[in-house]
Amino acid sequence: MLTFKRFLTLIKGNRRYFIGAVIMAALSTFFSMMTPLIIKLTVDSVLDGRPMSAPAIIEAPMRWVGGVSVLARNIWICSSAVVALSFMTGLLSYFRGKWTAEGSENIAKYLKDTLYGHLQILPYDYHVNAHTGDLIQRCTSDVDTIRRFLAAHLVEGVRILFIIGFSLTIMAGMNGFLTLLSIVVMPVVLILSFIFFKRITAVFKLSDEKEGELQTVLQENLTGVRVVRAFGRQRYEVNKFEDKNSSFRDLVVQMTKQMSYFWGFSDFLCLSQIALVLFIGVYLTIRGSISLGSLLVFNTYVGMLVFPMRQLARILSEMGRMGVAMGRVYEIINTVPERDTEGAAPHPLKGDIAFSHVSFAYEDKKPVLNNLSFHITAGETIAILGAAGSGKSTIMHILLRLYDYNAGSVKINGMELKSIEKSWLRRRIGIVLQEPFLYSKTISENIRMARYDAANDDVYEAARTAAVHDVILDFEKGYDTLVGERGVTLSGGQKQRVAIARMLVRESDILIFDDSLSAVDTETDAQIREALKERRAGVVTFIISQRITTLMEADRIFVIENGELADSGTHEELINREGLYSRIWNIQNMMEDEFGTEAINE
Repeated sequence: MLTFKRFLTLIKGNRRYFIGAVIMAALSTFFSMMTPLIIKLTVDSVLDGRPMSAPAIIEAPMRWVGGVSVLARNIWICSSAVVALSFMTGLLSYFRGKWTAEGSENIAKYLKDTLYGHLQILPYDYHVNAHTGDLIQRCTSDVDTIRRFLAAHLVEGVRILFIIGFSLTIMAGMNGFLTLLSIVVMPVVLILSFIFFKRITAVFKLSDEKEGELQTVLQENLTGVRVVRAFGRQRYEVNKFEDKNSSFRDLVVQMTKQMSYFWGFSDFLCLSQIALVLFIGVYLTIRGSISLGSLLVFNTYVGMLVFPMRQLARILSEMGRMGVAMGRVYEIINTVPERDTEGAAPHPLKGDIAFSHVSFAYEDKKPVLNNLSFHITAGETIAILGAAGSGKSTIMHILLRLYDYNAGSVKINGMELKSIEKSWLRRRIGIVLQEPFLYSKTISENIRMARYDAANDDVYEAARTAAVHDVILDFEKGYDTLVGERGVTLSGGQKQRVAIARMLVRESDILIFDDSLSAVDTETDAQIREALKERRAGVVTFIISQRITTLMEADRIFVIENGELADSGTHEELINREGLYSRIWNIQNMMEDEFGTEAINE
């Protein structure tokens, strides 16, 4: 019932196409049903001289042209009538196909647009836990399954009902016994169809899930091709793909076997039905109980009746597949989007930042932040050091409201963070991640992602601050150089600097460098930090790094351990105190003395 309600909602706005297609299906079916009756009248009355015996809609036009005597002398009238009916059937079928195609394509476009738009507003946590390949499969293959059902099977199912209704009505008026004989296998075919529908739907669901897993493996492999090549893992990746592909193949084979069993047995029943009617009909014709024309009509209608019944099972199976696809699609659409706190509004962000007894845990996992408190003055540069998993990046996630803290208070410029509108907050905070994402566009377009209307001078200035302007000019096409997918044609340091330029081209109230200088050498690192000093007046800047030389010039350094503020102070204060900072400082100094500066960079 839920799927049916979804279906009705889905075709809303395109109902005129499907209503029109149903009307065309009814009319084309009606005209195709008239053709055997004209053939019967021609054989029995025109050629054999029997009195006309046909429905009024056929008999009246024949009498209007002059009756049997005129038709006998002008047999071409009968053949022309058959041709005219065939032409009308074809014309109406054309409009039926055209309108179902338009309606189904409109719905497919609507679903794809809706899915893509909805994915943009789903919570960050949803994307962290979702498999990209599975999402792609739902947005493409599953949507196409729905489109195919709407285009090829929905109106066809209605047409089959018209065929059954028209056929049985005409046949019952001609010979009740043969009519009963003609439908003897229909209950069996219907029962088998519903059994097949139930069994095949479960297989379709498994098949879709396996196809999603296959897509995920493919997407991960292509995205991580550099890692695969670097570690020589091609054979491992091929084996992993083959395992998933084999599982998918086995399900498809299982599905094909079930379909072949059903189609084979249903074909046997349908052909047996036709043979039975033909055998009994010939016997009755020889005895004179029915005319030759009636035998031809019955034989034609049985074929038109029985095989659509078989086709109804195919439509049921496709409906099962469509139901599975629709469930997977609406699983995304029905996922609650990211919502703002009630009453949240834009607010100036230039000012102090205060964390007060903040605690946070990802779902039911171990707490990542424990009673964390600190105060940052407007314009300060804060460096953060901590081991992996200590909570450094989580602090930034909370500032961006990708996650909301479970307890405590976070205030920016005196306003509680949860009262600030998320979209506004993210527009005013600039962040560069350790592994920046670049699009398969030109360098100029990648930098302008943060501000599409940025002038060339603004782009160049941001690139100079990020110490990448001269590097870009060395490329053959300069800023028009096309970056490969995910920035694969650039080095790690170049990608990070382009990402920094992208952040800087838009004026931000808070800047976050989340280990985003790790791939550049210490000289370039210092050059970037020096250039940033001139741009960040009144702006709070966070620098997260494991490299002490990157952190040492910050106004203050926070040392985070186990989600708590273990220590804080200037570089000089921290190296003179026992703790994580001084230990890392000593280790890095020893490495520099023994191996040189490049060892630390690498």
